[in-house]
Amino acid sequence: MAEYFVGTAGWSYEDWEGVVYPAAKPRGFHALSYLPAFIDIVEVNSTFYRPAPPAMVRSWLKRLEGRPGFLLSLKLYQAFTHAREGFGRKDVDDVRRAADLVRLGGRLAALLVQFPWSFRNTPGNRDYLRRLLETLAGYPLAVEVRHAGWDEPSFYGLLEERGAAFCNIDQPVIGESIGPSAVSTTPDFAYVRLHGRNSKNWFREGAGRDDRYDYLYARDELGDWVSRIEQLGRASGKVYIVANNHYRGQAMANALQLRNMLTGEKVDVPEPLLEKYPVLRDIVRAVEAGRRGLFDEGRTGGPGDRGGTS
Repeated sequence: MAEYFVGTAGWSYEDWEGVVYPAAKPRGFHALSYLPAFIDIVEVNSTFYRPAPPAMVRSWLKRLEGRPGFLLSLKLYQAFTHAREGFGRKDVDDVRRAADLVRLGGRLAALLVQFPWSFRNTPGNRDYLRRLLETLAGYPLAVEVRHAGWDEPSFYGLLEERGAAFCNIDQPVIGESIGPSAVSTTPDFAYVRLHGRNSKNWFREGAGRDDRYDYLYARDELGDWVSRIEQLGRASGKVYIVANNHYRGQAMANALQLRNMLTGEKVDVPEPLLEKYPVLRDIVRAVEAGRRGLFDEGRTGGPGDRGGTS
């Protein structure tokens, strides 16, 4: 039976203050220590802008002590996926060093190789992808493409040959954008990313990050993805599901709904998020006064302690 790991893309957003995180934080509060009480995985966004120094990675691992089963996915440095030039051996070594530390700590879900919509299925790009997969061989890789031109058997065959997972995504389907899918290319794990469906702002010139990812999935939209995720779970041992519609904590709200829908179990919800999104009240597990609190250090997150919600 597959394990489901549900979480969010990133954790450092100003608009999560007072929505995902409490407005008045207890002493020693850190987001990365807080989130495992509610979700199973976080995708690290900062590694897209530069490889993480070893000291930073060790600080993440320190924050996660006592949270068995919680995983990190590292987004690959943009020089490899967006610029696709100008990087050297040192960049490769820096990426490997960070990934090795996370893997040694038992926290590595995958390296996310996320290409932009402009990365189309051309002979040159196919050759580049093949060489990049060879460069990163030995790591669990998830490859995200956004252009529909990649939706063909030879591409999936390449990923299968290299043991890389195809990243099934939800995005506004506009023109030649790739649509929702349930494609598994390795039995080790499957990967899903939900970007929202804000068609109005997705390609709008001048739209910022928050504009594009401002979207809250309705329950029936999530239900369609539950069916796909369960299909992926029948083909892969683990499924990583990451909500990237981060604006105002919407990713967190939808991630918690998905956990509930996938398992049928009630889940804990951060109190400020419950106030912001009352729709979450039907999935919440009450925290009994005097028995357990949201900041109880004795609680652990992830599949090791979620009341059967793996």
